[in-house]
Amino acid sequence: MRMLARRLLLPGITTLALTATGCSSAPHTGAADAAAPATLAPAGDGTPQQLDVAAAPEGTPTPAAVARAGGKGRTEQSSLKVASYDAASGRAVIAKAPPGPAPKPTKSTSTPSTPASPSPTADKPVAVGDVIASAPAPGAPNGLLAKVTEVVGKTDRGTEVKTASTTLASVLNDDKAEGKVPVDPSSVTVEPLMKGVTFSWAKTGGVKFGPAGAKLPLGNLRLDVNAAVDTAPDAPASAGASVSGFVQLAPQVEFSYDGAPGAGSGPRGAFLGMSGDWSSQWKLQGRAAASTGAPKRIPFAKLHSAPVIQVGPVPVVVNLDLTCYVQVEADGRVTLDVQQDVKGDFKVGGSYALGKGWTPVSRSDVKSTPVTATVTAAGKVKGALGAEASVGLYGAVGVSADFAPYLRGEADAKASASSDGKTSLSGAWALYGGFDLSGQLHLQLSLFGTPLFERKIPLGALNREWALASGHAGR
Repeated sequence: MRMLARRLLLPGITTLALTATGCSSAPHTGAADAAAPATLAPAGDGTPQQLDVAAAPEGTPTPAAVARAGGKGRTEQSSLKVASYDAASGRAVIAKAPPGPAPKPTKSTSTPSTPASPSPTADKPVAVGDVIASAPAPGAPNGLLAKVTEVVGKTDRGTEVKTASTTLASVLNDDKAEGKVPVDPSSVTVEPLMKGVTFSWAKTGGVKFGPAGAKLPLGNLRLDVNAAVDTAPDAPASAGASVSGFVQLAPQVEFSYDGAPGAGSGPRGAFLGMSGDWSSQWKLQGRAAASTGAPKRIPFAKLHSAPVIQVGPVPVVVNLDLTCYVQVEADGRVTLDVQQDVKGDFKVGGSYALGKGWTPVSRSDVKSTPVTATVTAAGKVKGALGAEASVGLYGAVGVSADFAPYLRGEADAKASASSDGKTSLSGAWALYGGFDLSGQLHLQLSLFGTPLFERKIPLGALNREWALASGHAGR
């Protein structure tokens, strides 16, 4: 991340330029990420495969994947779809899907892939013990991963079944998969939480320009905000507090699965997380109202996306949520004009290894450029523009994180006068840049087929702060 140049000005003191400072955070992982997949034998019944991980094709229905009860350990794309689902009862109606594109064959890392032969089971009705993995469907907006426990009977819409929850291990078996899938920015829905918020995005084949004609990099989404914040009650009209600027990011989902031989034994390793590039440029000015207790957090937009990633034949639905916010911590005495320019990347997630369990991964590489600020009174202030994020599978939260780049300033000015008419003014100032990254792993990561942990696992607070400039002045 990078910080834009500023100046700190105390009353009656010469403006002081602040020098550039850089910061790169060390990773806090607790353990290495899931191991890279090994070379596997060519695909065949019951033989482990290296599966592709990619975004599901656009514009056509994603067929369901079915692991057949009594099969040979191979999950296949089928001609079936989930026509409806009732979460309260667990009942689903399974019907034949309309014709779509031919399934993409899986790959082996040791030999070139060849088109798969038509499966004789693709058109078979579902049976007790079958496991269904489906993209979003009526009644299941976050997709469905379920095991058939009872076939109720035929209806005019398809076959009605009762289902129970299951895990990815029941459809991925002993296969392996690893990949990163960018989130299509045009698929993100945005809910503004205050006036003055606009949304822009850019993707291949459909470029949308940002504000004032600024072209965004492909794959990026951007939120611009220009809004007032609470002003100190005694502040003059000219010191009205406001925040303006933008957040721009290119999020991607990271997914890996390392299957273990033997049905139902769960994986040897797994990883689920979110990473991406982040940049923000924002300005906080005026005299913000004093914050009591916790810092005042002002959410300005909520973003949601449910990308479907295709893991071999299996559609895996990832739910991604972001709440962008401005946070101000002030004593109500400082009138300021600070601006920040931040660039960097981040990665948060959970990594699983057999025998070690789940461990957190949280990393960020941050750099700062020069910063300038103006402070016109004694006091303290801290401003951040950050995001609360969560990523999970099939509607269940797996990892949550809070990422907040910030700027913190302190100023102290003292004036004195004597009877002979002489006056003096002295002051001390300091300006700091930094970021906070925190979060936790949730129980729902057991969807991979790993053992359930008893409580949420904290990512561990990752904080980096560096002095931008400080000094004393007097006359």
